[in-house]
Parts: sequence; C-alpha cells; structure tokens
Amino acid sequence: MRTLEMLSAILNILLLGWFIFTRNRSQRGLILGAGISALFVLLHGLIEGMRWQMIPVYLITLIPIVVLAVRYFSKSKKAEKKTSRFRLTLITALAVLYSFIAVALPLLLPVFSFEKPTGPYKIGTVSYAWKDDKREELHTPEPGDKRELMIQIWYPASEGAKGKKAPYVSHPDIFAEGYSAALHMPKLLFTSIGYAKTHAIEAAKLSDQEPDYPVLIFSHSLNGTKNQNTFEIEQLVSHGYIVVGIDHTYRSTISVFPDGRVVPFVPQESNTIDYLDEINEEWVDDAKFVLDQVEKLAKSDPDHRFTDRMDLERIGMFGHSFGGATTTQMLMTDSRIKAAINMDGGLYGKLRIPDDGLKKPFLMMSADGTLAGTTHMSDEEIASQGTTRKELDKFFADTFARQASVSKGGNYWMTIKNMKHMGFSDMYLISPLFEKMEGVDVTSVHQLINDYTLDFFDHYLKQQPLKLLDQNIGDHPEFSLQKG
Repeated sequence: MRTLEMLSAILNILLLGWFIFTRNRSQRGLILGAGISALFVLLHGLIEGMRWQMIPVYLITLIPIVVLAVRYFSKSKKAEKKTSRFRLTLITALAVLYSFIAVALPLLLPVFSFEKPTGPYKIGTVSYAWKDDKREELHTPEPGDKRELMIQIWYPASEGAKGKKAPYVSHPDIFAEGYSAALHMPKLLFTSIGYAKTHAIEAAKLSDQEPDYPVLIFSHSLNGTKNQNTFEIEQLVSHGYIVVGIDHTYRSTISVFPDGRVVPFVPQESNTIDYLDEINEEWVDDAKFVLDQVEKLAKSDPDHRFTDRMDLERIGMFGHSFGGATTTQMLMTDSRIKAAINMDGGLYGKLRIPDDGLKKPFLMMSADGTLAGTTHMSDEEIASQGTTRKELDKFFADTFARQASVSKGGNYWMTIKNMKHMGFSDMYLISPLFEKMEGVDVTSVHQLINDYTLDFFDHYLKQQPLKLLDQNIGDHPEFSLQKG
C-alpha cells in the first residue's frame, strides 16, 4: 500500500472501532472524526490518486456523516438504547470482516513499485513512433500500409536531472483492457497499473559523465510490451547502458501511437513450431529496422540528445520468450549484435545454433518450470490449450532439441529453480496473488536476473572482469549454471 493509503486505512479502521465501542458519541467527536478521516482521504486522492480497491476504506469516512444526518433529520433527543452482548458481538465480527476486506483489497491489488536501481546514473526516457517505408504491413487489409513500431528508449540521465517521473503505462485504461484480454481476467484487476511510477524522468538530459554509452536492444514476449521488463531495464540503464525497447505491433499486448491509434494483439493462428519459425522472421526484421534507426539517431538526432553519444561498436540484445528467440536469431544474423541474452525463449526462427556453438557471447536463462514441459500440467490445462498431452510432449521435445548446443563454445546456460516463464517479466509485480499461485519469489528472482545480466554485458561490452558467471559454474540452491 502507498503511504497515504496506509494511513487512511489505519485511521478509518480506528474510526470504525471508536464508533462501535464508544457509547454516547458526541456531535463534536463525530464531526472531528469525519473531518480528520476526510482530510486524509482527500490528501490521498490529490497526491496518490483514488482507486476502486480503496472504496471500503473510503466508505468508513461516511459513517459519522450518516449518523449526524440521521440525528439531524430525526430530531431525536432520546438516549441511545443499550446494545445487547449478542448484537455487539455480531457488529464487531462484521466490522472485523469489513476491515479485513478494506485492507486486503489494496494489498492484493497494489500500486506496485520497482526496486531502486543500484547504479550511479539517474534514468531518462523518450518514446518514438518509427515507420519502415520498405516493408508492407501484413496485418492490415489495406494495400500500401507500412510497418510501424512504437519504441521507448531509456538512457543514463545527468546527475542534476529533474522532472516528471514517467508512468509505467501511458494510457492506463487502454492497457488495463489489453492485459484483461491477454490474461482472460477482469479489467478491474489491472486498473492499478495506471498509478505505478518508474524511476525514469521524461526527456531528461543525457548524462555527460561518459562520452558515449553501449546500446542494448530489448524484444518482448508474444503478447508482451516494450516496457514489460522495467525491473531489468532500469537497473541496466543506471549502470551506464542505453536500452531500446521495441513494441512488435500486432504481437504486443497493445500499441498506442501518437495520433491516438490503438493496435491490439492479434493471436497467432497456430502454435506449431513451423508457424512460430515463420512469424519470427517479422520480429527479426523489426529488430534490424530498429537498429538502422538507432544508427541514424546516433549520427544525427533532431533533439540533439543521442548524436555521437551511442557507441555502435558495443551493441547487445536481450529478450524474453519469443523476444528471446528473436534475440538469438539476431545474434546469428546481424554482425552489429556483439552479445545476447535469451530469457526463457524457445529457439524459433530460420537458423539453428551450430553443433560447436554460436561463436559469439551468449547467455541462456531458463525457468525450471518451462524445462519441465508437461510434467506438472493437468489434463484439463492441456485440453484448454486445444491440444493433447501427446502432441504437447512432442512440441516440447522438438523445441528442447534445438537447445542442445546452447552453451557450446564457452557460452552459458542458467536454469533458475522454482521459476515460471512470466517470472522473467514485471507481470508478477501486479499482484502478490500471481507470485503465490506460481510459487515464485519475484524479488529474489529479479535480483538474480539483474545481477547476472549486468555481469554478462559488463564483461562482453565494457570489458570488465566477470564477477559472477565464471565464479558460479555448477549447482546452487537458487539456480544451476553451466558453461560449454
């Protein structure tokens, strides 16, 4: 709970207790209680923003007002009747239940926050809408439509940078609708994302502490978003990286363009490996186009922010799920990518990792829950995906077979224990219910991902000594790490 939310909840629950257990409540006391309660709710609304999860708390503020109104309109001067023990017990039980609900709702559906990045840099962010005039948009019926992408760039900001902290999502209602459709859950469960803030300052001045900074491209999961790994992006930027996040239009949860166009997710037509290989080509083309645009921005930025400040000799890439597959393909096909991390992504796409390895720095991160295949999946869960256990077992077997050479040639493969696929993103931060249902300690897992991601890129893009990877080969309580 946010600070004023917590204070409002505590104060109003105390007010409820006072109202129940205090006899002969004076008019002055009722006015004072209502006034203080209303003041805290008002401050909370003005500073933090009111949300539906707090409605039970807000309603407590009305109790003294309702009592005063009843007294006024009834004109009754009679003394209050003595409350029986049974009635008092019943009222107390209901009040305890109500208080539990009032506290539980904002705790289970919180306004989540991100851990403070540990690096020396502040964080700035800007967004772009880029059009690829060389590619037709295949997802629209109109001939001549060109491929358009929304891009967000995070970068090290100057020490004196001040300004508005960027929201986690720019259009809360639209994104809540998108998450609702993606997860098949009520939209109300996602409305709090509109209040979540990041550590990034909008359009801040780029830090002059270094002449230029290495660049990292980020590719999201199918039905994900360019900012779905904010926990990881902010940490990298705070340590001196420029991160470029791509929204793969029509395959992202939602894309909102500056002219107001809203593009929803278009479900894939099949879950076969051949189909996933095919649609991955579009994502690779997206990433290559974005890299082309980054090169133009580094050469001549109209806003004079990134001109000569992006080190194009030190470019890496990382991605989650289908974005991880895209990252691996980019490492094999684009010489500009010097090092890459795939977070729990099946190795879909045109190319296969050679038997003797990639010959370029690569770190694969996997969830043990993903590598378990159908082992922990019920028949009902498999049936809900429109397939059978036999078909899904074959899909996993064919997918895992492509991973045989992941760590060959001196590369790394980390398997995180007690981990699920979406733990590599911000998703479980939305509600502790997700975390508990999946059995993932999201705080520890995110720190582990951040530590090893930073160690990897610091070594291969900044030529710093490895602090973790080579020192922790083998099996550990939280993960296992192998090197080819």
